[in-house]
Amino acid sequence: MTRHGHRIDPHTGHRQVAGGLARAGVFGMSDGLTSNVLLVIGFAGSGVAASVVRLAGIAGAVAGAVSMATGEWVSVSAQNELVDREVEVERRELAHNSVAEERELAGFYENHGMRASTARQAAADVMRDPEGALTVHAREELGVDPTDLPSPWHAALLSFACFLAGAALPVIPWLVGTGTAATVASILVGLVAAGALGWGIGQLAERNRVRSAVRQVLILLVACAITYAIGRALDVTVT
Repeated sequence: MTRHGHRIDPHTGHRQVAGGLARAGVFGMSDGLTSNVLLVIGFAGSGVAASVVRLAGIAGAVAGAVSMATGEWVSVSAQNELVDREVEVERRELAHNSVAEERELAGFYENHGMRASTARQAAADVMRDPEGALTVHAREELGVDPTDLPSPWHAALLSFACFLAGAALPVIPWLVGTGTAATVASILVGLVAAGALGWGIGQLAERNRVRSAVRQVLILLVACAITYAIGRALDVTVT
């Protein structure tokens, strides 16, 4: 960004929180861990053979990762298409009704605390550059920067990788063990991973890390108890 011929460096004191990548990563890891712990524990509780639990865990990890990535791609693509449509509407308004758009922008600036005369001058300055004016209007009216939209492919790939990483953890004990030992190990791995994920979320959000970790662990623990009980009640044997 430049102003009066001088470059202005962006503010570096804040982390980037807009866009879909952070959300895709966090939800991908959390969903992968939670859903596959529950799947593995549910199958283990039903009494099926260890090979069936392994198959269910691997299939759940792959299927869930593909589903999560597809959902992210569709969601981000649709959101970007909606933004593009609204930006084109705004582009036409700026081209055919620039006076009203300039008054509207001045009104935004007044609402932000500028004096009326300063707001009018600022709006006039912005409107001299059509593309810059389009970006400013999009930010004010749509709450987005049309030049910095999230990539659907990046979101999909990140979601796929994070889901798969989270979903693989509870399957690992079943690759080397069976029975009660593997079941307990899956639960413990899931609880440790959930606590670490909650701690990381608290760290990033600058919230109470212990509370965030405990919340994630309790949610997973309750869900494991429910799914294991359902599996025990079904008492299925697969040969």
